[in-house]
Amino acid sequence: MRLRRESEYGLEGLKVLARQREGGIMLVQEIASAGDLPEYFLAKIFQKLSRRGVVISHRGAVRGYSLARPADTITVREILEAIEGQGVFEQCIFWPAQCSQQHPCSLHHRW
Repeated sequence: MRLRRESEYGLEGLKVLARQREGGIMLVQEIASAGDLPEYFLAKIFQKLSRRGVVISHRGAVRGYSLARPADTITVREILEAIEGQGVFEQCIFWPAQCSQQHPCSLHHRW
């Protein structure tokens, strides 16, 4: 198992959003531009993050996304689970061909 580009883009987009003042709202286009990310793909990723409560989707006169809570309370684990799915931590992303429950790698139990 290896993390997909989707996770990389999601993390980069969240970094851009986290640099805003608390509660700051940005359009997906602005986030994509600031992070040099593909806008359409980022929009799909942010929908996943919204469903899992990482970001809030704003509609109406002020549209866009904001973090659902302060950045320092959002974990990488919940971000990856929102994007990759619940099973992301059940397989080794470091050495998937060699790591298993029977022959764990050095990072197996920490991951």
